[in-house]
Amino acid sequence: MSPRLLAIGRSTFSSLKVPNYRLYFSGQLISLIGTWMQTTAQAWLVLTLTNSATTLGLVVALQTIPVLVLGPYGGVIADRVDKRRLMVVLQSMMGLQALALGLLSVFGIVRLWEICVLAVILGLNNTFEMPARQAFVREMVGKDELRNAITLNSVTANAARAVGPAIAGVLIATAGVGSCFLANAASFVAVVASLVIMDRSALAPSTPEPRARGQLREGLAYAVRTTEIAVPLVMMAVVGTLAYEFQVSLPVLARGTFHGGSEAFGFMTAAMGVGAVLGGLVTAARGRTGLRPMLIACAGFGLAILLCALSPALPVAYVALLLVGWGSVSFIAIGNSTIQLSSAPNMRGRAIALWQVAFQGTTPIGGPFIGWVIAAAGARTGLVVGALSCGVALAAGVAIGRRRLTSIPVAEATLAARQG
Repeated sequence: MSPRLLAIGRSTFSSLKVPNYRLYFSGQLISLIGTWMQTTAQAWLVLTLTNSATTLGLVVALQTIPVLVLGPYGGVIADRVDKRRLMVVLQSMMGLQALALGLLSVFGIVRLWEICVLAVILGLNNTFEMPARQAFVREMVGKDELRNAITLNSVTANAARAVGPAIAGVLIATAGVGSCFLANAASFVAVVASLVIMDRSALAPSTPEPRARGQLREGLAYAVRTTEIAVPLVMMAVVGTLAYEFQVSLPVLARGTFHGGSEAFGFMTAAMGVGAVLGGLVTAARGRTGLRPMLIACAGFGLAILLCALSPALPVAYVALLLVGWGSVSFIAIGNSTIQLSSAPNMRGRAIALWQVAFQGTTPIGGPFIGWVIAAAGARTGLVVGALSCGVALAAGVAIGRRRLTSIPVAEATLAARQG
């Protein structure tokens, strides 16, 4: 292998030289494969029970309502406590949730209301686990490898997206939908074990924030006045509401538009995952963050979704979804890295929590809306709405960033004139 390729490989996977992160990365990969199996199985189960895209959107919304309502407070908790211990508890509880859903499905007694209740329980866990998990990455790898580790986390999630749904599609057709939930429950053992056995002496935990009044308002005010945090949050709020509703649009696209089964849906999601892995590796190697790269990623993401919406046949849709996955992971990784690198250590949990609210917490609004659009006009129209939202986010990001950045030298010049 040439020295150039070796250098590219080292830069792409540089954060894996940290033993704790390498252990955590392996556990997360196994767990996330199970998570994507459950996501695929749950969507197919709801669609099978109800034959309703609107109901599917409602279930997805119920799973993310806790993030919308309590997400910022989840960031406050992440800044106050030992993140590793909190993750051990919450990951274990998520395993129990998957086990319950699996047993109900295997015994053939699962009802829609039970799926809804368990979706809310999972959402509550995610509300407090996601900010802690995101902020914990820096405690494992430090500032220098943070950008690379965040991108590799996205690669891990999307590699799991490439594998998990494909496995789920086969298992649903052969062993039944319940087997996917049980496999997910077992997968949590890997990530919990990685957290328990890692070398705690090699971690660099941030100093916990003492409990005080007004910490939530303090985090919101900090995000608003910091351009490198405010712009990604606004863009993700728009895109997260309308473009990231693939749990609603893809099952209907597979079943209603292309007349496929669970295997087609699984391979659609897998195609997105393969594209995301490729895009994530390129993003990891290039290591770019900031507003301009995020704007470019947003434009590419929107164009890829539009191509998928206009695909005349299923094979073309698979190719388009490769590009959708590429654009998706680039947009997420660049935005997340920009926020984390721009945040003060004592504000990181709250900043990340706001990012999660913008990403997943907007689903209770976007999920039912996109479900309604699809029920009225078809899955293609739902995807077109998502593509248009990327254009709106791009315009908003350019406008806000330009106004903020040009106002800084004006303010400095005004202050100098007053002092002179």
